[in-house]
Amino acid sequence: MSSKASFILRCCVALLALHAGRIDLCMAADPARSPVSNNFQQSLQTSLDKAGSSASMTIPGVDGWLFLDKELRHLSAPKFWSEVPDGEADSNDPLPAILDFKAQLDKAGIDLLLVPVPTKASIYPDKLTVGNPVPPEVPVDLVKTDRDFYKVLESRGVKVLDLTEPFVQARNTKSPDLYCKTDTHWAPPGIQLAAKIIADRIKDLPWVATQPKVETKATDVPLEIHGDLALSLSPSQTTTEHLVSRFIGLASTGGTEPLPNSKSSPVILLGDSHNLVFHSGGDMHSVGAGLSDQLSHELGFPLDVVAVMGSGATSARRNLARRKDNLVGRRLVIWCFTSREFTQGQGWAKVPVIKETTSAAPLAK
Repeated sequence: MSSKASFILRCCVALLALHAGRIDLCMAADPARSPVSNNFQQSLQTSLDKAGSSASMTIPGVDGWLFLDKELRHLSAPKFWSEVPDGEADSNDPLPAILDFKAQLDKAGIDLLLVPVPTKASIYPDKLTVGNPVPPEVPVDLVKTDRDFYKVLESRGVKVLDLTEPFVQARNTKSPDLYCKTDTHWAPPGIQLAAKIIADRIKDLPWVATQPKVETKATDVPLEIHGDLALSLSPSQTTTEHLVSRFIGLASTGGTEPLPNSKSSPVILLGDSHNLVFHSGGDMHSVGAGLSDQLSHELGFPLDVVAVMGSGATSARRNLARRKDNLVGRRLVIWCFTSREFTQGQGWAKVPVIKETTSAAPLAK
């Protein structure tokens, strides 16, 4: 068998395994990778093997940490995009959909900033299984596939904000946990760090400086949550996780009322439940402490949140399209969703959000 045919066969086997919901990491292990990376891949396989017969989405780690099975499957996935001519790619390929969305925004004079949320296990691999070391530096090998994809996006003009490096640096400084131990989402410290990094990236844009400001007040408040991963265990656990969140309130109310969503904001925060957690209340634990709240505090004006509990890829863009306003008056879309969405979501369809060429003219008052 030729080397090319052998390569194609291996790819087919890997794709079939991924379609079945798992992949044999012994086959996927790359001898060229570091021992740390291969050990991490083996620990992923061990964790997935243990969870193979369970109906729960939760995979127990160490020290009370819990992980989502789809997150581990994403970390074990092979290359998930192709660069074939437009229109020939599979609907599960994120590249055409992202490039199509960017092209629509470009025509309307709107910037796009893609902010994938790193998986919990890539920042805390030592909490997955005993023996995984704490990353001493950026765990490039642990998220190599994701980072390779970001390079492809950047080469096609998509601005990507990769949070992996600052998150690893923060966890190694003994900062509060950036992710919830018992929930699928990031914790308040992770949200605050992400907001600071995003704000630093965009705050020097000319239109940000001229945007009317709203004074806010930040207050640290204790919080108790019952994470969805713990509740998904069989039998279900109601372990209480204790956190401290930074509530952002309107200064005009003494800081007691959260900022309302602003549909006239020049900034749209688009994506999945990582934009709703600690912001929308109910199953999302609290209000006034989510990513949009922290970003509003950093930037000085409220945002327009278009986020869904399901897929931050296609469903969120469809919700945006339903507004039928062609995003008139918008300057920036921050598209934030979990990185596992690239392989474990509900597909990547092209969505006609902007149906005609518009300009970023101010919204009517």
